[in-house]
Amino acid sequence: MFGLGWSEMLVVGIVALIVIGPKDLPGLFRTMGEMSGKARRMAREFSNAMNQAADQSGMKDVKNTLNAAANPKKFGADKLKEATGMTKGPATAELSAERQAAKEKMSKAMGDAAIARKAKEAEEAAAKAAKAVADSPAPEAKS
Repeated sequence: MFGLGWSEMLVVGIVALIVIGPKDLPGLFRTMGEMSGKARRMAREFSNAMNQAADQSGMKDVKNTLNAAANPKKFGADKLKEATGMTKGPATAELSAERQAAKEKMSKAMGDAAIARKAKEAEEAAAKAAKAVADSPAPEAKS
């Protein structure tokens, strides 16, 4: 609690033995034990008083409501899913099949578009190369 190690406590004990004396040391320990007991009782009473005040003000109800909201089972999210039809079952399987079909349709369309784009790019590159060949001057024959 105070960050005292065994060596520091040993030094404090030796100093207390020298200053207080061996005759009065047990009485000091008894008094310190009683004081720490009183402090613990006061802390416990304070904590109990604060808990009772929270109960009377309705804070416990608010806490329970927030805990229930954080837990979907207690909050009723499972019932909400059932009401909206978002639960697993035959409807979900049908939806899953529809989604798979839509995915395949989109994949095919994107693949066809990619093939068409590649073909168009190849045609443009061939036309550009043909034009470059036609525009270049013919090499002169050397004799």
